[in-house]
Amino acid sequence: MTTNAPAARPARAQFSSGPCAKRPGWTLEALNDAPLGRSHRAKVGKAKLKLAIDLTREVLNVPADYRIGIVPASDTGAVEMALWSMLGARGVDMLAWESFGEGWVTDVVKQLKLTDARVIKAPYGTLPNLAEVDTRTRDVVFTWNGTTSGVRVPNADWIADDREGLVICDATSAAFAQDLDWQKLDVVTFSWQKVLGGEAAHGMLILSPRAVERLESYTPAWPLPKIFRMTKGGKLIEGIFQGETINTPSMLCVEDYIDALQWAKSLGGLKALVAKADANAKALLDWVEASPWIANLAEDLATASNTSVCLKIVDPEVVTKGPETVAAVAKGIAAALEKEGVAYDIGAYRDAPPGLRIWCGATVETDDVKALTAWLDWAFAAEKAKLAAAA
Repeated sequence: MTTNAPAARPARAQFSSGPCAKRPGWTLEALNDAPLGRSHRAKVGKAKLKLAIDLTREVLNVPADYRIGIVPASDTGAVEMALWSMLGARGVDMLAWESFGEGWVTDVVKQLKLTDARVIKAPYGTLPNLAEVDTRTRDVVFTWNGTTSGVRVPNADWIADDREGLVICDATSAAFAQDLDWQKLDVVTFSWQKVLGGEAAHGMLILSPRAVERLESYTPAWPLPKIFRMTKGGKLIEGIFQGETINTPSMLCVEDYIDALQWAKSLGGLKALVAKADANAKALLDWVEASPWIANLAEDLATASNTSVCLKIVDPEVVTKGPETVAAVAKGIAAALEKEGVAYDIGAYRDAPPGLRIWCGATVETDDVKALTAWLDWAFAAEKAKLAAAA
């Protein structure tokens, strides 16, 4: 640890967990082929939307019989479409170990008011007991990667192969950085602005044949807003999954997503993206292991995220002063590094325990993560010096 400002600086200071850093080398000129001022229903618009869907399938290795649709309102919109359109046919197990999972619980229990909704929770830093989840006879809703807790499921082995219900997975900070077991998942959602650093407000909704069957055979007891409707006359609206979006998309954002997908292909596809995120997370966690003042919020490193890495301050001299001091030190570190132009938006999520959250997805460069760690030590030393001066 040093009190002198480090000489090396990250080339890019974007470590936000959403919207995330653009791909390396990105410029606005990369979007010059966007059909601006054209209708998304015109031939050129439909072709771009279909290309985005096809590239998504290719890069993520989505099975050929799964439908992929571009939907409004980011990952939130995609999840809400699934919850409101599919739940209620049978009991559901809701998993929550961070703020977004808690949000889905609120929607199902307090808004949809499903009486047979079983909530299985765990505190930040841990996973629920996955053995308690009934994946065979009940529907299941869970986040693959807890964006605000830095904890992810290690795999999908806990999901039954002979399941009768649907498995709905919010994968917004996992897609393109972690291996999703498609055969265990019936609904998968994510947004463009996470691992690929796309622009906001558009979500992706991926449906298995079993999910389509649910949509075509089940009518919820509650009214569905137009923006959530995926069937007409008891049949799936196939156009949604061929580029005919429910509402008007931004063709500039679509072009940006296509650019990110083509960049992902140029690296080597999903395998290369996962490897890059793993390397970034390892660089950060190697530093954490060697630094006595900081620790991973994930209690079991086998479940630690390789994208939204959440950290907690464990320095005894700070912790013994109470949670308000811990929060103040964490905020001070984030503010100091933002002022220096070294790291932006690395404070913990507002509902999470006080600490730091550093994005390590594939659009971040490993050398920048390594350069950041020295600055983290520097900023922490400065915060401790303030505490000592105030004592």
